[in-house]
Amino acid sequence: MQEAAQILRVNAATIYRAIQEDAFPAVRLRTRYVVPAQAVDELAKQAAQSGGVIDVARMAAERRTAREAERLVGGAPW
Repeated sequence: MQEAAQILRVNAATIYRAIQEDAFPAVRLRTRYVVPAQAVDELAKQAAQSGGVIDVARMAAERRTAREAERLVGGAPW
């Protein structure tokens, strides 16, 4: 999480809050959160392609909607 914060040039607390709000991808290992490098790379790629600001909260909402749709059609076990 600290490394992701450094790469994105934000405070680690900002990343932590976003993770808690399900607005940023992370893997929880007991009491520790790990941000996959692929997630940070994807954010940077999308920002570069758009040439502007990307809205992580919107991306999280889309991810939640996709997960819920998958669950409703039987694609996810939970």
